[in-house]
Amino acid sequence: MTVTTDLVRTWWRPRAILRQHLARGKSEPFALSFLLIFLVLAFIGQWPGAARAAHFAGEPSAWPRILPTAYGLLAAIPFLYGLAALGHLAARTMGGQGTWYGGRIALFWALAAVGPLMLLQGLVSGMIGPGPSLTALNLVIAVAFLWLWATLLHEAERGKDRR
Repeated sequence: MTVTTDLVRTWWRPRAILRQHLARGKSEPFALSFLLIFLVLAFIGQWPGAARAAHFAGEPSAWPRILPTAYGLLAAIPFLYGLAALGHLAARTMGGQGTWYGGRIALFWALAAVGPLMLLQGLVSGMIGPGPSLTALNLVIAVAFLWLWATLLHEAERGKDRR
């Protein structure tokens, strides 16, 4: 399956999609590709808001606002690996039988799945700007991500014998 098809299907059948990804076998480049998908979508999603802010500040270019965002997203990579490890450890304390790799795939795929919502957030940020609409959308994205991550992590921690 293609990534775009899997991204859409994740919202209807997240457990099945995660099982498909885990069935491919352990591949760190594969896991990292999910994280990179999210980072690219999140980065592109920040452009409209940065362009709006630069326009209203009278700046000739949005690049001075966009470049720190790129560095910030790159700096988040070790943090996200650590968050995946913490998620796996938390699941392990509750009886999870998955692997470290499964914990990474669960987090990184949840992030990738909310990536298109980050593009929507960028459009709202750029077109409407700060306000109740953007705040509500940010809340929806946060809840969707947490639900998706919890669902995927639960499936990843089930262990091979119970799949």
